[in-house]
Amino acid sequence: MRKLPPPDLKNPVHFLAFGFGSGCAPVAPGTWGTLMAVLLYLPLSLLPLFFYVLATGVVAAVGIWLCGRTAADLGEHDHPGIVWDEFAGFFVTMIAAPPGWQWVVAGFLLFRLFDIWKPWPIRVLDRRVGGGLGIMVDDLLAGVYALIVLQLAQRTLT
Repeated sequence: MRKLPPPDLKNPVHFLAFGFGSGCAPVAPGTWGTLMAVLLYLPLSLLPLFFYVLATGVVAAVGIWLCGRTAADLGEHDHPGIVWDEFAGFFVTMIAAPPGWQWVVAGFLLFRLFDIWKPWPIRVLDRRVGGGLGIMVDDLLAGVYALIVLQLAQRTLT
């Protein structure tokens, strides 16, 4: 297995792209990044829906540049330690999620499932779109898929 270049966590761009260091986990950095996203979600979930969606949009838009810049700095298109895209994808998953820890756990599991599985067209876009948008698009779509399933579950179970 090829050794990946490490981020410069003193560089604020790398620090953010690597999820405040959560992406530096030696195993399953995407899962650790999503766990960090859960911690960030908890205070964000207190916002009114409009502001939550606005914040999620800002995270996604900033992420395109942030992830692209970090990938370029490291010379690695989609370094597994770049987990800002997991933040954005999880935040998309949790749009209008009902309150309660069980919904947070369900959102986490659904997002990880779709992020790892990459059903159509996620896998195609992941392979064909480059730069920061390419890093972000698969996680944003995984978030949309997870959002749909979470909302269907809410309507079915409540």
